[in-house]
Amino acid sequence: MNFHTRKWVKPEDLNPNETLFGGRLLSWIDEEAVIYAIIQLENKHIVTKYMSEINFISAPRQGDIVELGIEAVKFGKTSITMRCEVRNKLTREAILKVEKLVFVNLDEDGQPAPHGKSEITYVKDRLD
Repeated sequence: MNFHTRKWVKPEDLNPNETLFGGRLLSWIDEEAVIYAIIQLENKHIVTKYMSEINFISAPRQGDIVELGIEAVKFGKTSITMRCEVRNKLTREAILKVEKLVFVNLDEDGQPAPHGKSEITYVKDRLD
């Protein structure tokens, strides 16, 4: 699993318990995953279709640095399925796991469209 994005937990990210608000973390995950899908499917018209059970393992506090890991696990005809892990950057303590996130590739009219991908590719390999 690749961990690319790091977020610093700031006061505006906290809930009344003074830990990271779950909705803020889910927003970060959704953004990270859709960016991953856009890059993999080479199309900016991608939507979130499904997010499985979310397992909150620990609660980050103000000042913690969290990192988000995304991994593609399946390519469908019009979709890409990923899993996600979030951990504390410094301690490596697990914060959250989502086993299944599904994103759908759309055409210009907003309809599901085949993407023709079957495996992970890297931008550096597409440039010749």
